[in-house]
Amino acid sequence: MQHSDAWLERVRQACETSPKAETQLLAMHRGLADQDSASVSVPSAADGSSGQGQTSHRIYLFKCGDITDVLDQREDIRLNRAVVHNIIIGAHLNSRATGALLIGALTHWVPQLALAAALALTVFGPWSSMTRRASYSPTGLPIRPAHSRTVATRPPPVPREVAARPSAGPGHGKRPSEAEIRAMPDSQIIGLGTRSQLPLYSLERALQDPLRAVKLRRQIVSQHQATSDINFSVEGSALPYEGYDYQSVLGACCENVIGYMPIPLGVAGPIKVNGKAVFLPMATTEGALVASTNRGCMAINAGGGVTALVLGDGMARAPIVQFPSLEEAGAAKRWLDSEAGFRIIEEAFNATSRFARLQNVRATVVGSDLYIRFTASTGDAMGMNMISKGVEQILEAMRKHGFESMDIVSLSGNFCADKKPAAVNWIEGRGKTVSAQATIPGHVVRETLKTSVEALVELNVSKNLVGSAVAGSLGGFNAHAANVVTAIYLATGQDPAQNVQSSSTLTVMKNVNGDLQISVFMPSIEVGTVGGGTVLSPQKAMLGMMGVQGAHPEQPGRNAQELALLVASGVLAGELSLCSALAAGSLVQSHLAHNRKKE
Repeated sequence: MQHSDAWLERVRQACETSPKAETQLLAMHRGLADQDSASVSVPSAADGSSGQGQTSHRIYLFKCGDITDVLDQREDIRLNRAVVHNIIIGAHLNSRATGALLIGALTHWVPQLALAAALALTVFGPWSSMTRRASYSPTGLPIRPAHSRTVATRPPPVPREVAARPSAGPGHGKRPSEAEIRAMPDSQIIGLGTRSQLPLYSLERALQDPLRAVKLRRQIVSQHQATSDINFSVEGSALPYEGYDYQSVLGACCENVIGYMPIPLGVAGPIKVNGKAVFLPMATTEGALVASTNRGCMAINAGGGVTALVLGDGMARAPIVQFPSLEEAGAAKRWLDSEAGFRIIEEAFNATSRFARLQNVRATVVGSDLYIRFTASTGDAMGMNMISKGVEQILEAMRKHGFESMDIVSLSGNFCADKKPAAVNWIEGRGKTVSAQATIPGHVVRETLKTSVEALVELNVSKNLVGSAVAGSLGGFNAHAANVVTAIYLATGQDPAQNVQSSSTLTVMKNVNGDLQISVFMPSIEVGTVGGGTVLSPQKAMLGMMGVQGAHPEQPGRNAQELALLVASGVLAGELSLCSALAAGSLVQSHLAHNRKKE
C-alpha cells in the first residue's frame, strides 16, 4: 500500500504532542491524492468501476493511544510500520463504495512504544463482510463490540456534512418504530439496548407489556459493558421481578424498572390513639426498631393511650419571580398582601382542583426578586403536584393584572422549603402540624421500661434539648424520630425523602405527680392517602390496615390527617422506648439481641 510520508509525519506529530487527542483527517479517494492536504493515496475500488476523474471524500477517525493487545488479528491493516487494530465501520457503503465512511481505530506503533496512531484504509468492493460485523449507535457513530479485553473509547463527533446525510436503515442508526420493536424477538431488542440504540425508558411504551419490558431491561443491563466489566448479572442476582403489578408503577412511581426491592415489614402495637387501637406498619432493615417501638406502644397503652391533635394543615409552594426593579417587586408584594389581590389569586388557584384551597400567601422581596410562599389545603393528597398546578395559574393571573414585566425564575424557590430542613417550616409548618401526648404511670416506667420518671426527664433535657442546642440542630430536638417516620413512610407509600422535614420533632418529658408526661410536637408531617406510592397494592393494603386508605368519602383530607396523627403517635412510642433504654443503660444490649445475626 502506498502512503504519503508527509501525512504519516503529521500523524506522528499529533500523537506526540497530544497523546489523548482525537484527530480527524480528510483523505481523498478514487485515484486523486493531494499531498498538500495531508492525505493518503488509495487505489480505486475493485468493483468494476473506473473511478477516473471522480473524487470521494473519506473521513478517517483515529484515537491517539497505545494498546498492547491485538484485539483481532484478522482485522489488522498494516501500513509500513503502523498497525491499525479493531477496525469498526460506522456508516453504510453501497456496492460502489460511495458515501461517507467513519472509522474508529485504536492503533499501535511498532516498534516505537511511545507512538500510537496511524490510519489508512483501502476501500475494496461492497465491504459486506465487514459491515455485517459493525455496530452502530443511534447517531451513526461506531460502537466498539463487546470484548473481554477491550479498552473503551468515545468516538469523535460526527462532522456536520456526514451527520446531515440520511441513515441507511435501522441497522445504521435509525431508531425502529414502536410497532417494529413489538414485532421483534427478545434477542433483537436486547441487542439494540446493549448498543444504546433503544433507550431503556422507552420499553414499556414500545412493547405495551410492562412485565416483558422489565424482563428485557434486566437482560440488557446484565449484558451491558457497564456490568459485564465487573462480572455482574441482574438476571443471575437475587433481585426479584416476577409477581409484581408494574402497570401501577408506570407514570406514578418509578422509571427504568428492573424489579422491586423487598424490605422486611413489621408491625408495632396496636397503639391506642384517640381511643382507637391501630397497628403501625414499619418497613425497615434496622433490627430492634420495631421491637423498641412496640415496647413504647405497650407502655403508652398502659396509661390510657395517646391523645393527638392536628394543629394545622397546609402544603406550601414558593416560586421566585423577577422584576426589572425593586419598586415593581415591592408593588407586586403589596398587591398580593391586599384583600383585592388575594381574592383574584384565590379564585385562580381554587379553579384548578376540587380539593385545592388557597389559605394564605407570604411574600418576601430580595432586591428585584420576589419570593412568594403560597399555602393551601390539598384534601387527602400530600399535595405537591396539586399546589404546583395552582401556583402556575396564580402567576398567570398576576401577569394579567398589571405585572406583565414579571419573569418566572423557578416554580420552586426553596422558600417552600421542600425536602430540606428550614426554619420557616419549623415555625409556620408544612403539611400537617401535629402534637401528640401520653401519660405513663410511674410503676409502668419502672416495671416495663426499667427506669425512673426522674431519670427520663433529666435525660430528655440533657440530650434532646441541650445536646441538640449545642449541635445547632434545626428541628432535631428528639432522640430518633426519623427512624419511625421513615419506616412508616416506606410501608404506606409516602415519599421517603420527605422525612427530612417530616421528622422535625420536639420531644418534651415532664414529671406530673410521679407519672411521666411525654409529648411530641411535629410541625411538618407531609403525608397523603391518595396518589404517589399509595397506588401500589402492598402500600395500599397497609393504609387499609390503619383505616385510612384512599380519600375520605365525606370529609376530604380527613384520612391524610388521621395518618399524620398515627405517624406522630408512633414517633411518641419510639421516643419513649429509646430514651428509656438510654436511661437504663440497656441500648447496646438490646441492639446486640435484635440487630446482630447470631453465628
